[in-house]
Amino acid sequence: MSALFVAGAGTEIGKTYVTAALTRALRAAGRPVVALKPVASGVPPLADPDFALSDTAQLLAAQDLPVRPETVSATTPWLFAAPLAPDLAAAREGRSLALADLVAWCREAIARAPAGTAVLVEGVGGLMSPLTAEATGLAWLTALGLPALLVSGSYLGAISHALTAIETLRRHGVALVSVVVSETPGAPTPPETVAEAIARHAGVRVLCVPRGGAFPAEGLDVVPLDVVPG
Repeated sequence: MSALFVAGAGTEIGKTYVTAALTRALRAAGRPVVALKPVASGVPPLADPDFALSDTAQLLAAQDLPVRPETVSATTPWLFAAPLAPDLAAAREGRSLALADLVAWCREAIARAPAGTAVLVEGVGGLMSPLTAEATGLAWLTALGLPALLVSGSYLGAISHALTAIETLRRHGVALVSVVVSETPGAPTPPETVAEAIARHAGVRVLCVPRGGAFPAEGLDVVPLDVVPG
């Protein structure tokens, strides 16, 4: 099997769009995929029509899976209604979210995946966004020991944010397989220009996914084979 963590250089920059696009591209290439979004906040109830717009619903659609309680819980076991950081959203609902539980769930989900399946684990918020009362998204990623695909936007300031995230990943020993620039609607600079600027400093390949576009076929090898949690 193979597993990859999809991290973000910021919040609301297109992680789910990229994860779903990569899922569809891998499936089109004949490769089985499981796409997971273990934690999500700001999500309406399953019975609400707006749930179809949620990250979880988008990932299920990319896998041609129906939106049902069992598929939702198998994709996103920690769903919170408040549009807040997961630790704050959980506290508002009188619930808790522990890093150890999250890491254990991810490892079990990866272990259950059939042989030859690519497992994509999408993070929440930006790389340094609070996850629990003590841990950030980076702590989750390093605890899993997976290689990372970093998603950046193309908004003004995205280049600095992406390079800062890359430096952070390197300092914490995370294997970065690639950076994907997801086009930010209304951004003053074309995403290709942002990608070229990041590539000059990143030291890794930088791909570009335009809004409404597909994941580039030449980038499907970003999901390495035979990688399991460390």
